[in-house]
Amino acid sequence: MTTAAARTYTGIEKAAVLMMIVGEEEAAAILQKLEPDEVRQLGAAMFSVADVSEEEVEDVLDDFVGRARERTGITFDPRHKVEAVMNRALGAEKAESVLARITPAEAACELELLDWMEPTDIAAMIEKEHPQIAAVLIANLDPTVGGQVLEILPEYMQPDILHRIAKLGPITPEAVETLKALLAQRSSAGGGQQVTLGGAREAAKILSGARKSVEQRVMPKLFKIDRDVAKAIEEALFVFDNLLEMDDKNLGTLIRNVDGEVLVKSLKGVDEAIRNRFLGCMSARAADGIRDEMEARGPMKLAEVLEAQKAMIAIARNLAKDGTIQMGAGEDDYV
Repeated sequence: MTTAAARTYTGIEKAAVLMMIVGEEEAAAILQKLEPDEVRQLGAAMFSVADVSEEEVEDVLDDFVGRARERTGITFDPRHKVEAVMNRALGAEKAESVLARITPAEAACELELLDWMEPTDIAAMIEKEHPQIAAVLIANLDPTVGGQVLEILPEYMQPDILHRIAKLGPITPEAVETLKALLAQRSSAGGGQQVTLGGAREAAKILSGARKSVEQRVMPKLFKIDRDVAKAIEEALFVFDNLLEMDDKNLGTLIRNVDGEVLVKSLKGVDEAIRNRFLGCMSARAADGIRDEMEARGPMKLAEVLEAQKAMIAIARNLAKDGTIQMGAGEDDYV
């Protein structure tokens, strides 16, 4: 009897078949040992093998053919199973983030047409729309693309849109359908649930996707609109590790402008390689003094370390604003 050629599975699809066969507890235990990117890839593959046949299960996983027969293949809707496994393995918050990236378009707020459009086309489409519509659309983009779209939009719109992105929260199904209609000139059937977009961290990622000159122009205006939101974006935009992007000369200048107490606390919370980078920009005598002080302090509360690092970042930003130091790299970082 001639049958249709069996489907050829990739390695990750084979793993996905196994994940769909084993119990939630076993699957969750496996997910907990994977890296975030591996979890996303495997989760997406679990959706793609939902129609696997019993014969294909036997071919792909001979060792598990008995269990596969008991479960009769995976021809059911995998959504509940995937969500249950992700929640058990990662917790509700992380699972929601992963599922938002891997769930098929009909089950999430995915405006898939955006993936096929150029930033210039997206900007032209939303330029005349209400700023809230523009904010939601940009928040739904990859941050790098979102930054390009923000940069293309008229300058007067940029601070308002970035502010709205930072303040976004739950988006109703009706709003999602309005956005889909804007893109596809038709409404998509089906209800759905609220999804959450935006936030200061997302706004910072989008701003990072634009050129440095956009940040330098938009942030002062945003501080006038909403100081708290602007401060939250600024903090998300620049973290302690970014200080390492400076060359030795600029890093040395920064260190000379930081109080010794703040420096000791800041370096107490970093690994040896990062600590040596900072101390290497000091005189040997000064570096030895900092090391001795850190050893004498003993254990330190994480909150104290983070507060000191935030203070050091603030000093660095102020020095950069008045031109004393340069942070980052690239031809368009400073003009």
